[in-house]
Amino acid sequence: MNNKLLSLQEAIRRYVKDGDIVSLGGFTTNRKPYAAVHEILRQGQKDLIAMAGPAGGDWDLLIGAGRVKAYINCYTANSGVTNVSRRFRKAIETGTLLFEDYSQDVEMLMIHAASLGLPFLPVRMMLGSGLVDECGISEEVRASLPKLAPKKYVMMDNPFRPGEKTVCVPVPRIDTAIIHVQKASPDGTCRIEGDEFHDVDIAIAAKNLIVTCEELMSNEEIRREPEKNSIPCFIPKCVVHAPYGAHPAQCYNYYDYDNPYLKEYDAASKTEEGFAAFKAKYVDAFKTHEEYLDYFGFTYLNRLRVTSGYGYTFDFALEGASQNSKEKQNV
Repeated sequence: MNNKLLSLQEAIRRYVKDGDIVSLGGFTTNRKPYAAVHEILRQGQKDLIAMAGPAGGDWDLLIGAGRVKAYINCYTANSGVTNVSRRFRKAIETGTLLFEDYSQDVEMLMIHAASLGLPFLPVRMMLGSGLVDECGISEEVRASLPKLAPKKYVMMDNPFRPGEKTVCVPVPRIDTAIIHVQKASPDGTCRIEGDEFHDVDIAIAAKNLIVTCEELMSNEEIRREPEKNSIPCFIPKCVVHAPYGAHPAQCYNYYDYDNPYLKEYDAASKTEEGFAAFKAKYVDAFKTHEEYLDYFGFTYLNRLRVTSGYGYTFDFALEGASQNSKEKQNV
């Protein structure tokens, strides 16, 4: 049997190196691979080049800890809690982070083009915007980072419609992608429930794919419903069993996002001192993801489990109390 199971520590040690172009799956507060991010923070990989996609606290933690050299992205926020992630914003304001900004549609198409193996991508969406008027990373600086394309874009005529301007953007060459999925088998077959976001694209595009999962299924069982599977077994380099591996983000069909945690991070990350204290409390204090889960405990994490039929956490007891209160007011 082709068994790709690894511990989280070994997966990160083996497949995430200093200076790598890294892409993380999920979307802002949805199915973000936080367990893997925490392990990167513990192990100390640095100078990462982020091909981020719509990011949240996952990349904000890495930026705040000084692990990101260059950041290619369109949006960074814990949606519903923080409009713009605070460590990311601070790094931009102080000029301590190399940052290139693309529109979200172009960013997603660049990643999709990478999965198709295209050499570059012609688009028109950024025309007429400041995204073609300004470059966040100069060509001189790009020359010092050989993994980055030498230019943000190249303007050219559409060869089939002379005179029609086209923006040609580079296609990223992702070293390592990390995604969190609901189900996976030891041989690497993955099942994503709900929105896939850009996870399948980065999985195919990357040289190395690390998968963390909520549940392990046998190779035989996961093949009984092949139409539900998202990524074939030959794509991942390894599979890590990491229940609640997306916490504090939500994981569709499993648990809701941890709003108190996200609010605590929002308040703490306003300052460097607050961020450092938060990281010490929730990352540095634990050697493993299992220790992190033990800190919260079963009762707390179980409250985040989704309610069947809703897709999010719903407290029927509170709803009943609210209804009873309304009925009493109407007497």
